[in-house]
Amino acid sequence: MPLKIRLARGGSKKRPYYHVVVADARSPRDGRFLEKLGSWNPMLAKEDAKRVELNAERIKHWMDHGAQPTDRVLRFLAEAGVATREVRSNPEKAKPGKKAQERIAERAQKVEDAAAAAAKAAEPASAE
Repeated sequence: MPLKIRLARGGSKKRPYYHVVVADARSPRDGRFLEKLGSWNPMLAKEDAKRVELNAERIKHWMDHGAQPTDRVLRFLAEAGVATREVRSNPEKAKPGKKAQERIAERAQKVEDAAAAAAKAAEPASAE
């Protein structure tokens, strides 16, 4: 049975609240879980101590028994010093899409054309 340490959503509409749980990987997001290990309240300020609460001892226990944390939970564990997370870098993701690049090139061309037209208009006036 592959185990995951993941988030289970709670809270009302537009007021999310998540429980950090250990569950079978095949069970649904908000379905059956084995144990609640903590909570995350994204509505609180980032500096608030109650934003992320974790039971580090139980998390270590489940990780020793083969439970794999999801990426978001691993971020929380890295901040708490329970686990390490490798820094990921995808420079291609930061680049604008094809259409956006076309719009940027089009704007640059318009600016160039306007500057050239302004320079052309200024030349004859200064020659007289």
